[in-house]
Amino acid sequence: MSSTSPESTPEQPAEQPAEQPEPDEHLLVDPTRVRRAPRYRGFFSVGAVVGIVVGVVLGVWLSGIATDAGSSLLKPGVFVSVIVLGTTAFFVLLAGAVALLADRRSLRRR
Repeated sequence: MSSTSPESTPEQPAEQPAEQPEPDEHLLVDPTRVRRAPRYRGFFSVGAVVGIVVGVVLGVWLSGIATDAGSSLLKPGVFVSVIVLGTTAFFVLLAGAVALLADRRSLRRR
């Protein structure tokens, strides 16, 4: 008997398991809905600029109060610089938190 005879072929199962249909891409992606995610770079930039401005104003104001009160600051520039660095870091972190909240809010609306 040869291997090509119909008698020697294994029988195919009568019922094939049903294949899972692949999800249609057009059902997964809705082109009419646009996710409005915030741009983090813009938030951080605005936070840095606001922090620098507030820091300079606050540093100059506090160094002026210190000199009016009678205590002399040896290096008022260093004092203002430290205040500017602190306020800049604070406002950049605050802007990042606002951006994260805006991002979470954009995801919740979906």
